[in-house]
Amino acid sequence: MEKAYKLLFNTEESDDLYVYCCGLSQTLPGHSFGPALKPHYMIHFCLSGQGLFTIGGKNYPLKEGYGFLIVPDELAYYVSDENDPWTYTWIGFGGRRASQIVSQLGLSLQQPVFKSDASKTIYDLVKDMMDHNTFSVEDVLRRNGLLSMFLSVIASGISVTARSDSGSGNDYVTKAQAFVRSNYCNPIKVTDIANYVCINRSYLYTLFEKTLGISPQQYLTSYRIAKATELLQLTKLPIESIAISCGYTDPLVFSKAFKQEKNMSPSAYRKTLPKSDTKAGSKEQLKQVEQLIEERHLSSNDPN
Repeated sequence: MEKAYKLLFNTEESDDLYVYCCGLSQTLPGHSFGPALKPHYMIHFCLSGQGLFTIGGKNYPLKEGYGFLIVPDELAYYVSDENDPWTYTWIGFGGRRASQIVSQLGLSLQQPVFKSDASKTIYDLVKDMMDHNTFSVEDVLRRNGLLSMFLSVIASGISVTARSDSGSGNDYVTKAQAFVRSNYCNPIKVTDIANYVCINRSYLYTLFEKTLGISPQQYLTSYRIAKATELLQLTKLPIESIAISCGYTDPLVFSKAFKQEKNMSPSAYRKTLPKSDTKAGSKEQLKQVEQLIEERHLSSNDPN
């Protein structure tokens, strides 16, 4: 038996991430659930006491400060300890991004257990969900926001190594490339890229060398110089403006990097370009490009 307080909510299956249910439970000795299936993800977190969790044919003895993941459509069983029964809180969730987020956390059928030192925060988040239990727009948005915070708290307690081991190296490289494409106009460094994808710089270097055959720094520089080349071809902007627009705060550093890539300086490269004839629409295109550069320039100087 158990003393439980739980809530079930109507959900839209098309949502990216939503709360399906949540609850708090104070169990009696030997209280058990299953073996049974759940149609959605569930995360239980032990607030006190201890018990045993079984999934995928493996047993996981757990105590205060530990949590476990139940994967959809996988037989799961958990039982409270006879001498020190556990009290736990839980959230059931689903949505289009649920599987991706669980994977990013480093949790899976093979690695369903995690540890967190944020017991009070986790309890407070679930309690907040349960205090806002109507189907009003305000409460639905609040619960789903609290779910994201709940998952964020769990993520902060899971080691980077655990997440790295469970993910694909190509995933980190892909995310790093996307970060460069979106931020090459800002003065980012390789450390910023590594921090964004949540791995250390040396591991990022290893993944880039293995996947692309070049270092992260080489990729960043090559991408910036490729964009600078486009601007030299499409605009009449000063070299200094092009440097700033491609993430270089020092025009001399930009010129040196450009020369290493193209075997000539930016100004020398511009002189090799053929004189373009004035065509219908070319002035408008130039205006749009220069406006885009100006916007990115202002963004790069924004302290926020």
